[in-house]
Amino acid sequence: MTAGDGTRPAGLGHSWASGAGRVVDGRPHQGADRGGATVCLLAVGMVLVLVGLFGAGLGAARHARHQARNAADFGALAGAGRAVEGAEVACGRAAELAGANGGRLTACRLDGLDVVVTTEVRVAPLPWLARAATATSRAGPARG
Repeated sequence: MTAGDGTRPAGLGHSWASGAGRVVDGRPHQGADRGGATVCLLAVGMVLVLVGLFGAGLGAARHARHQARNAADFGALAGAGRAVEGAEVACGRAAELAGANGGRLTACRLDGLDVVVTTEVRVAPLPWLARAATATSRAGPARG
């Protein structure tokens, strides 16, 4: 049942003769495969990590945008309640509520009895990528 030299069973085809799985000089022979699957797996893993980081950054930016919008809306509403007392009082109240909602007041003005407020929220989805999300809101008495 064996070939004349005793290294392989007789009757097996070409795949055994290629050397895959054979022991040569006391060491397993690896054939032509030299770790290509490992490199491909590492590349796929890196792509997945990068996609995850991109998704996390996008989520952080969306959260900051919504937070800036909420701070601007609440600040404008609070300022509109004090608009008859003047711009200083109205904008002071708007700044208080914008800060309480996680934003920073960057601009405030009275337009008649309307208060126009701009807020900013800093976001750093990655340590080297710091940005600011801004929002502007207007509030005043109902017109009918």
